[in-house]
Amino acid sequence: MNISSAPHSEEQKLDATDIRHGNLILRVAPKSWRPYLLLLRIDRPVGSWLLLMPCWWGTAMASNGLPDAKFIALFFFGAFIMRGAGCVFNDIIDRDFDAKVVRTALRPIPSGQVSVAKAFIFFNVMCLIGLVILLQLNMFAIWVGVASLLPLAVYPFMKRFVHFPQLFMGLAFNWGALLGWAAVRGELSLAPGLLYIAGIFWTLGYDTIYAHQDKEDDLIIGIKSLAVKLGDATRPWIAVFYALTILFILLAGFAANVGWAFYPAMILPTLHLTWQIITVDFDNAKDCLSKFRLNRDFGFLVFLAFVLGNIV
Repeated sequence: MNISSAPHSEEQKLDATDIRHGNLILRVAPKSWRPYLLLLRIDRPVGSWLLLMPCWWGTAMASNGLPDAKFIALFFFGAFIMRGAGCVFNDIIDRDFDAKVVRTALRPIPSGQVSVAKAFIFFNVMCLIGLVILLQLNMFAIWVGVASLLPLAVYPFMKRFVHFPQLFMGLAFNWGALLGWAAVRGELSLAPGLLYIAGIFWTLGYDTIYAHQDKEDDLIIGIKSLAVKLGDATRPWIAVFYALTILFILLAGFAANVGWAFYPAMILPTLHLTWQIITVDFDNAKDCLSKFRLNRDFGFLVFLAFVLGNIV
């Protein structure tokens, strides 16, 4: 694809960059490590939380009582490792685009801090660590985890071809709903499938909000996204995506025979998404980023609802 120029001054890049230089880990880490930590988005862990939450949902929904602490811990570390690996892969693929977008121009690869070759080696190291974590699960869950590599590999390319790359992100980011259930039960059924669909609609919502940060640059350089496609019609579509999220979570809980306490516990996360729909300012990049980050809290509230449903 031919990428048109979208020039920005260094001052604009510093003002708009999504890198959080004040992060404690970055401040104390050796200088030579910092570009690699930035590749992992260590300064912005919300993406790892969003990858983790469906894993915890599936684990909690499949559990009889409290979820096993072993699975909670394995998925915690696995999500942070694999989200980091995914970010490295995405940055390798998108390096030319990132150099043209003011928010991403200072990332390690487009800014020249890390070469493509070194980034690729680093990506493989992260994948090996992720594999070691995956091998702690049962054999069925291991194969479910291996199958997740297909949507993970496809997603970074979709913004070049379709106006809904958020759908492919949803397919990749919510695989944990299947994996969490498989880790506990050693099989798959209707309930985790419904939960997976819920997660996809959730991602369509929060990542469309996120994409509104870059809509002006995306239009210039030819990146496709739902933010660009929907434009002023975004709010009602977000409402549809979030309503379907809640519906399919409730259906998943019903299919899994989760206890009665799950349903009143879902009121709070429903109100949280409703508040996002009403208050998000699609023309304010900082507000879009803030609403996007708050989806971690929504995910945790849903996790607590499943836990309550299985212990009360």
